[in-house]
Amino acid sequence: MRESIRRTGRRAAVTAGLTALVVPLTVALGTGTAEAASCNVTTGPYQKQVEKFLARPVDGRQSSADCKAIQAFQKKHGITPTAGYAGEITWRTMNTMLQQKAAGKNPNKDRKCPTDKGRIACVDLTRQLSWIQDGATLKYGPVPVRTGKDGTETRTGLKKIYWRNINHWSTLYNVAMPYSQFFDGGQAFHSTTKSMWNPPGSGGCVNMTSADAKAYWNLLRNGDDVYVYGRKPGT
Repeated sequence: MRESIRRTGRRAAVTAGLTALVVPLTVALGTGTAEAASCNVTTGPYQKQVEKFLARPVDGRQSSADCKAIQAFQKKHGITPTAGYAGEITWRTMNTMLQQKAAGKNPNKDRKCPTDKGRIACVDLTRQLSWIQDGATLKYGPVPVRTGKDGTETRTGLKKIYWRNINHWSTLYNVAMPYSQFFDGGQAFHSTTKSMWNPPGSGGCVNMTSADAKAYWNLLRNGDDVYVYGRKPGT
């Protein structure tokens, strides 16, 4: 019995010694951290596009630095899996950002949102943008929004705000919906704490930042028009 205990003790000591040698070597090779272990070193189908967006060297080959930069972007906007892979959802999110930036201060350049309704809130699902205009005059925005995901899309068409509740609580989702302005059944403008680029999207509402939702609350009234058009990428 004593000999068995001594042998077990010797094996434990040897194992501990090997572990002490292996762990520093692993860390020294740059693969010891949890982040590095979860980093996908595979080149993604949108590698070059993602590299360009992140101002990385555009060589179309995944590197450790590329992966960390992509991971940081994914973590910021809640894109999963957060593995640093230049996949479809990551690039789709970036491409939407580029379209939003290109809209500048003339989001209704193509006149798709009616200019003969007076004050109206426009929602472009394709670019995930919203703004308020009076005729052809821009009054607020454009601002990024987060609309309905596949299966619970924000419905398109001409609507009207019919009910407002500044401190609304959703019994359906058991969540606060501050500055709610309903325009189509249970679909409303309201604020959220999520990133505006967090996939896959909302349950149908038009999510906004707190500042933008508050501005919409102050600018819009019951009876004001809302026009939703386009198609959200991925739906």
